Amino acid sequence: MDIKIIQEKCVGCVICKQKCPFGAITLIEKRHPLQEGLRAKEALRLAVIDIQKCTFCGICVNECPFGAIEMEKGEEKGMDISLYKGVWVIGEQKRGEIERITYELIGKAIKLARKRGVETAVVLLGDNIKTLADELLYYGVDRVYVCSAPSLKDFLPEPYSKVLIHLIEKEKPEIILAGSTTQGRALLSRIAVNLHTGLTADCTGLEIDENTGNLAQTRPAFGGSVMATIITPKHRPQMATVRPRVFKIPERGKEKKGKIVEVDTGGLDLSSRTKLLKFVRDITTEVKLEDADIIVSGGRGLKGPENFKLIFELAKVLNAGVGASRVAVDEGWIPYSHQVGQTGKTVAPKVYIAAGISGAIQHLAGMQTSDIIVAINKDPDAPIFKIADYGIVADLFDVIPYLTKKFQELLNA
Repeated sequence: MDIKIIQEKCVGCVICKQKCPFGAITLIEKRHPLQEGLRAKEALRLAVIDIQKCTFCGICVNECPFGAIEMEKGEEKGMDISLYKGVWVIGEQKRGEIERITYELIGKAIKLARKRGVETAVVLLGDNIKTLADELLYYGVDRVYVCSAPSLKDFLPEPYSKVLIHLIEKEKPEIILAGSTTQGRALLSRIAVNLHTGLTADCTGLEIDENTGNLAQTRPAFGGSVMATIITPKHRPQMATVRPRVFKIPERGKEKKGKIVEVDTGGLDLSSRTKLLKFVRDITTEVKLEDADIIVSGGRGLKGPENFKLIFELAKVLNAGVGASRVAVDEGWIPYSHQVGQTGKTVAPKVYIAAGISGAIQHLAGMQTSDIIVAINKDPDAPIFKIADYGIVADLFDVIPYLTKKFQELLNA
């Protein structure tokens, strides 16, 4: 792209400078070509654009009343998208166990692939993971790419992304899906930058145009106030991370139908600037947030770390996961692994109980797709009540122990 000021038309009116949201326009005193006879102090001010700051948004072009700014868009060099075929899932495994989100994505990937008449594949990285790859074949995928090496035993973004970029450039899949998890977000963002393609994060819906192959990627925007649908029509692969528990897990078949393709990683540099020092298992809860059908979360209203025992007691009775707001985590009341929200984990359980959580936009972004939301808060005007299916305006220190007692009685009956 190119943008320029037409000096013969610029009158130094300052409008473009005021309208530029990126501070890319300044005004300087400069003799106009038609003002050679004027003294320096009588010279007009002229606009100058800093190309390093300009994003070519075009606002200044539209706002200039004198038509003194022109922007030329160079012809975009597109790629041959017909070369890209197939739907891939980036599988997740931790310590010899396939993560639930992988199976959820397989189910959706197969549906998308059928509409396009292409194959479905899962890419699995790790060390000595042949058995895990075999298990995935029971779920209807056509291929499982196995990338195995000692340096891939534990997840590290650099070596994992290097392997995936190499494989994607070679095989050219049309669509790549990953979980909206710590691993999925870290990988797909790196891959998208290196492959110069788009990426939609935290999707809650995926549909495909059978003819064009364009993937309609739907995700909440502006704190969930609107749903945005995004497409990547001119670049491939199309990439998206998907929130856990959005799609159902397909039934496990009785026979393996696909095949395993072992990927040679010998010629790749799998070094990393970071390394895993130690793995510490989270023993604060028995149920993982991502897998929980019920989640009980606590926030600022708990007033201190000692009161989180009320949340844990109710969660134990319900066999639920324990969540927390960012405030509770920042205060050190509970580990980060429990944080739900935009900067924490995205969850979508059947039941989400929010106790003492006001309902900031950042928290709502991580749990508002739950099937049923129960809010407990003393403040009747708390934002959480706007999205809650059931609201209890009361002191959580009265409600939580009561619920724990009643649920225990029902379960023992």
